[in-house]
Amino acid sequence: MDDIPNKVRNAMGVSVEVNLHQEKGKYFIEIVTHSYSVPISLRGRYYYRSGSTKQELTGASLTEFLLKKSGKTWDDAIEPEATLKDIDEQSIKLYLNAAVKSGRLPEHEGLSTKDLLEKLRLSKNGQLKRAAVILFGKDPGKFYPNMFVKIGRFGKDDADLIFQETEEGNLFSLLQSVLNQLNHKFLIRKVEFEGMNRIEKNEYPIPALREIILNALVHRNYMGAPIQIRVSKVGC
Repeated sequence: MDDIPNKVRNAMGVSVEVNLHQEKGKYFIEIVTHSYSVPISLRGRYYYRSGSTKQELTGASLTEFLLKKSGKTWDDAIEPEATLKDIDEQSIKLYLNAAVKSGRLPEHEGLSTKDLLEKLRLSKNGQLKRAAVILFGKDPGKFYPNMFVKIGRFGKDDADLIFQETEEGNLFSLLQSVLNQLNHKFLIRKVEFEGMNRIEKNEYPIPALREIILNALVHRNYMGAPIQIRVSKVGC
């Protein structure tokens, strides 16, 4: 009765209730574990259940798990090394023009870059969040090395790499540069003629490609591997 609570506390840092019960002439022990809002480790390590196996959380998976448990996401955390000097003003202007055109931005006239980022909840108390660096950073790769997209053109199989390109930059520049690379270098542009006029048609609709690239950029884990796009003879 005394040993079990001590062992649990030493191994996991939590307190449990241990109750002794008797039923039909036999004794049994009840261990009551209360729920905790914070993650619990076992001798300093964190585990999760995957099917019938136990997996240890390490590296980026552990960081993301701890952030979620604290009610935060990776991109909502402060980037202590970043300052307003790391923000690309041209990317800000491109965003504002697109936002005004779509009518999705509240009043922003007269706002400085600092005030705008605060309004967009991309900074807090003057400190930039990781999302600000990803969206508008001059060189986000300086902070997050895997902030790039690798595109490869393949032949008969995955081992037959013909050529490749790498695009770097913030999310807004990547969206356009990757789209341009795919459309002008990696995908086939079919040629048709209307009278004497030569007409080149895209292999895939631009809106569809844009949606694919945007989803990959927005929903990726920037602590994990970079985005990789493989283009083969049969398509993208």
